[in-house]
Amino acid sequence: MNNPLISPGIGTFLWMLVSFGILAFILMKWGWPMILEALHKREEAITASLNEAAKAREEMKNLVAHNEELLRQAKIERDEMLRNARLTSEQIVEDARAKATEEANRIVDTARENINYEKLRAMHELKNQVANLSIEIAEKLIRAELSDKPKADALIQKELELMEL
Repeated sequence: MNNPLISPGIGTFLWMLVSFGILAFILMKWGWPMILEALHKREEAITASLNEAAKAREEMKNLVAHNEELLRQAKIERDEMLRNARLTSEQIVEDARAKATEEANRIVDTARENINYEKLRAMHELKNQVANLSIEIAEKLIRAELSDKPKADALIQKELELMEL
């Protein structure tokens, strides 16, 4: 059990203490400031990352809210477009119906005019035919009556008396 590491002598102890002091001095002079600076930079980087993450989270909330607002507006615009399209189609149908009714009325009016015209023409033609028939009948009657000379003279006399000159 004479191991110098387990039970060191005073000289070994003193040299160990001096070498530890030199090591501690070197570490305190150059090592600790670098380590502390690295730890401080790491702390700042972590804090900055946390701040950026919080900011990104807030921006994401804002983007989600903005996207929801855009979606709501798009739905409103879509509904408005559909309503306008429906109104436009109803207006087109109503216009077509009005034009069709107007055209039908025009056709009916034209047909009535044609019917009246044809009716008047037929009546005129009928009158002409009746007049022609009447003239033919009168002509035949007059010929029949005028074939007898005394009757013809009496008829002429009678007609002359009826006429006021």
